[in-house]
Amino acid sequence: MSLKENIHALFAPKTVAVIGASTAPGKVGYTVVANMLEAGYSGTLIPVNPKADEILGLPVTKNIKDLPEGLDLAVIVVPVAAVLPAMDALIERKVRAVIIITAGFKEVGKEGYALEQRLIELCTEHEIAMVGPNCLGLISTQDHNNASFAAGYPAEGSIAFFSQSGALCTAILDWALGENIGFSKFVSLGNKAVINEANMLEYLRTDPNTSVILGYIENVEHGADFIEQAAKVTREKPVIMIKSGTTAAGAKAASSHTGAIAGSDQAYSAAFRKTGVIRAADMATLFDLAQAFSTQPLPEGPGLCIVTNSGGPGILAADATEKSSLNMARLSNSTIDRLKEFLPPYASLYNPVDLIGDAPAERYRKTLEVVVEDPQVHSILVLLTPTASAEIMETAEAIIDVAKTTKKPIFVNYMGGMRTRPGQKRLTEAGIPCSIYPEPLIASIETMYNYYLWRQTPAQEYPAIKRNRQKARLVINEARSKGATEVVEFQAQEVLRAYNLPTPNTALARSSDEAVAAAEKIGYPVVLKIASPQISHKSDVGGVKVNLIDAEAVKNAFFDITARAQRMRPEAYIAGCLVQEMAPKGCKEIIIGFKRDDQFGPLLMFGLGGIYVEILKDIAFRLAPLGRDDAKGIIREIKSYMLLKGVRGEQPVNFQAIEDILLTMSELALDFPEILEAEFNPVLVNSEKAVVADVRITLSA
Repeated sequence: MSLKENIHALFAPKTVAVIGASTAPGKVGYTVVANMLEAGYSGTLIPVNPKADEILGLPVTKNIKDLPEGLDLAVIVVPVAAVLPAMDALIERKVRAVIIITAGFKEVGKEGYALEQRLIELCTEHEIAMVGPNCLGLISTQDHNNASFAAGYPAEGSIAFFSQSGALCTAILDWALGENIGFSKFVSLGNKAVINEANMLEYLRTDPNTSVILGYIENVEHGADFIEQAAKVTREKPVIMIKSGTTAAGAKAASSHTGAIAGSDQAYSAAFRKTGVIRAADMATLFDLAQAFSTQPLPEGPGLCIVTNSGGPGILAADATEKSSLNMARLSNSTIDRLKEFLPPYASLYNPVDLIGDAPAERYRKTLEVVVEDPQVHSILVLLTPTASAEIMETAEAIIDVAKTTKKPIFVNYMGGMRTRPGQKRLTEAGIPCSIYPEPLIASIETMYNYYLWRQTPAQEYPAIKRNRQKARLVINEARSKGATEVVEFQAQEVLRAYNLPTPNTALARSSDEAVAAAEKIGYPVVLKIASPQISHKSDVGGVKVNLIDAEAVKNAFFDITARAQRMRPEAYIAGCLVQEMAPKGCKEIIIGFKRDDQFGPLLMFGLGGIYVEILKDIAFRLAPLGRDDAKGIIREIKSYMLLKGVRGEQPVNFQAIEDILLTMSELALDFPEILEAEFNPVLVNSEKAVVADVRITLSA
């Protein structure tokens, strides 16, 4: 069978052998056997131990070679030195899947890394599905399979969880037990030597027992596979992940603004955005979203109705709603008329619907029955403060009853602590998210609504980009043949032309007379820039002069620029100066660049250019390839978007021209994997056009 088929044996094995089973309580080899029995595993469970006859009432097999052929799953808990011999013996028994709990592999250094590589080779050759090494194990509740040494066993549910961290698995499991949250699958991936996040997503997409997928990741080593699988599964099931390690560790070595700003965390955020993965900022949010998505239907619109027995909390919830992508639903006249029939005259009939502090459970029930039928209401937040007359448990039952009659999500904010706690517990047990604060609930509703929109979004279309790859290849090959790691502007101009990118009229002048001739052909005013393959930061050597209005100014600038460059960089070859037309008035400067991420490939960046990129860092990111919608989205994501749109009577810039450059940059990045970074800065744009005024391309060594 293939690796993909053998993954099923991890979760629903008919035969399980525990290699290194122990007779001593507290030992991992004992706990795994005990956990399998306590989970009610009904298949054949075989402890393997050369020195024991019986463990927890089960007969012991003393040698792996005596195991039945075609074994579904082996759980390995022997010392690290015995793991490879055990694997060799299991392969002879044609094992389909293994879980290696044992630690001491790549996480400990060179020798462990070599052992792990050998494990990978064996599993790849024999198509064995392996989880670990250095992991907690896994749980599949529907199959009564607890092949782990975890303390505790979750209830059956529809949430699947996988994690690189075994310690985090134990924390999540403990939370689930305390909150009575059910799981379908629970997987500690450990070192991810064979089975990784992409494999898990592929499997869980078709798992009928899983409706929500949670994940904790520290790194993704096969970015393309992850993106492919995540993009498929999020169209069917929500995937919620928390990512640790959010610093851009590689930024110090970057040579461009793009490289310095675009770090690993931006790449992961872009990958999640591209695939529809929901990123949880912290563990509390992960828990909130897990509960919300697993218990409530998706809101099919942004309209939220707040029902409360207190005006102040209702206003706070309304404020939080207005700060989100939700809106306060405007109740219809017929809804208001129906509310008037039973609400007291001093109640507020408009959203938030304030039932007043003396509201009994029946008033909540009738109000919810009415507002839930309003077509402008897509979700409901019920607030209760523990007034003296509040019927806490009765109101909880009323909410539960109404929730059973509707496909609209209902969330509950029971404020307080001691008095409201029984009601909170009852609501949670009934599958209704309940919190003592309104803000997390509103955030959950907003996330669910945004996911609903993602599900409705059509697949991206990627426009064809006309370019002459061979012409660009000649420029890049020439630079590499000379040992250069950078294609600076006067060379990179050919790459721009090969990709039909709009550029200012530009000419290379090797003498002051050539500079004057070029300037007169282009038309004054002009810009002069130093042209040297060794000088990329032109401003550092005073290598740029702008707004040169006549021949004398051009001649003086040429001599000044070249002399200064030779003095400051005597080792540099000075080819002359680029003569370039001045940008038309009214242009805004933007930056478009990319940096090649180790996991996910080209990470594109967009923001205001010039000095603003360093000061404001108002930038947005997307992973290549870009579709037209991606290009539109990255432009509109920056906070300075309104400046580009035009303020105080200014004309908006030509957005399509910017989009076209972004799409072309994406194609360039995909065409040439040897380009590590590229940057167009600035791109000058006005209401008519956009032109690439400066370019840098950095190559791999």
